[in-house]
Amino acid sequence: MGRSIVAFAAVLSLFSSFILAQNIPKCGPGSPCPASAPCCSQYGQCGVGAYCLGGCDPLFSHKLTSCVPAPVCSSADYQLNSLDNAAPINKYLGDASNTNWVYSGTPATYQGDSLLLTMAQDTVGTLIASTRYVWYGKISATLSTSQGAGVVTAFIMMSDVKDEIDFEFVGTDLEHAQSNFYSQGVTNYNNGANLSTSNTLENTHTYTIDWQPDQITWAIDGNVMRTVKRDSTWNATANRFDFPQTPSRIMLSLWPAGLPSNGAGTIAWGGGLVDWNSPLMQNGYYYARVHEVKVDCYDPPPGANINGRKSYIYTDAAGTNNTVQITDKLVTLASLQATGEDPGVDPDASQSSSASGTSTASSSASTSAEPESVPGMVGAGGMSEDTTSLAGGDSGAAPTGAAGGQAGSGQSGGNGGFSQGGSSQGANSGADVVKVEKLGGSVIAILIAIAAVMVL
Repeated sequence: MGRSIVAFAAVLSLFSSFILAQNIPKCGPGSPCPASAPCCSQYGQCGVGAYCLGGCDPLFSHKLTSCVPAPVCSSADYQLNSLDNAAPINKYLGDASNTNWVYSGTPATYQGDSLLLTMAQDTVGTLIASTRYVWYGKISATLSTSQGAGVVTAFIMMSDVKDEIDFEFVGTDLEHAQSNFYSQGVTNYNNGANLSTSNTLENTHTYTIDWQPDQITWAIDGNVMRTVKRDSTWNATANRFDFPQTPSRIMLSLWPAGLPSNGAGTIAWGGGLVDWNSPLMQNGYYYARVHEVKVDCYDPPPGANINGRKSYIYTDAAGTNNTVQITDKLVTLASLQATGEDPGVDPDASQSSSASGTSTASSSASTSAEPESVPGMVGAGGMSEDTTSLAGGDSGAAPTGAAGGQAGSGQSGGNGGFSQGGSSQGANSGADVVKVEKLGGSVIAILIAIAAVMVL
């Protein structure tokens, strides 16, 4: 249970030689990011731009201030019936007042009342994350899950220092939700517990995480199913509580635990290898459906370091509750080459104001020397504009996805994009039949898919 971080780490390790060949610095304990690429992403790589926004780990970045301050919690009821307030990861620059969600992969609106998280062959699915953080609160997600071996739907809270609270749903067990929690990314499978519910695919349930400074409760449709007290998590060796305690983003995802490139334990936990020709897919996609996310923010914990009301920052590399400060610092990056240390960097502005006689050779050399700005960009292809409807399925109005989804360069074809899976075959165990459009896979998905192909 709760293997999303482990799976990503395992897959990333498989193409570490590919990453090194591209000269992307790595980060982790004892290995902070260099000044030239100061921000440590959740995938253990260093860069600028999107690396410095949500998921930027201040503990392993060049400085604590390399990461952009995290926008504070705002109570809201998000009806997820469009992508109007969402942005792809390579477009968002940090202004949470205009954007509620950031995504990678292929989310799609469905019937005007929900979003689909889709997962096609040669991708690692879809991830939607909130731009604002929660530092204790009640967070509810109303959704129906996907199904099938190796297919995992997730609703989690994740902090930049990898505190984590989970609801996860394995596609071969539709009668349980798996609950879990972690502290600073330390794997402890004893923290998990199964919660009984009715069919998570055919039924739409509301899953609630009630996160308080002294306890966490997991509830389904208003019924409390599990409670963990902070006092029960004391770690005498580390001299701290192994309890999620730092500002966290809301994440909703659909991802393949059953990739051959994942570890044997992750594949077994996910119910086996993903069948990319399964009749459970619709139009070449597995999918989960999300209707609503509701956030009720709680007050900061007693003794909190409050020096404003707009953002969260860390004051110490311990990354614990007492090192979080609320400030009035808000930063929007000028470009994807900017960082928390230097948010005003904008090469496009510099080029437009420079002399028009700059040589092509020198411009190319400058570009090639730039650090990575979006996690997973290396090895990916261009942006696909192909939104042709896939054959099969009959559900009335087809969902509409984000225009210009990222496509990769691993397959032959007119635009060099990956195939979006096989045709639909058969029924889907009583769930709504979904007709989705042909959209590109995420940049991160493509990089991992390329790595898997290389390994295989």
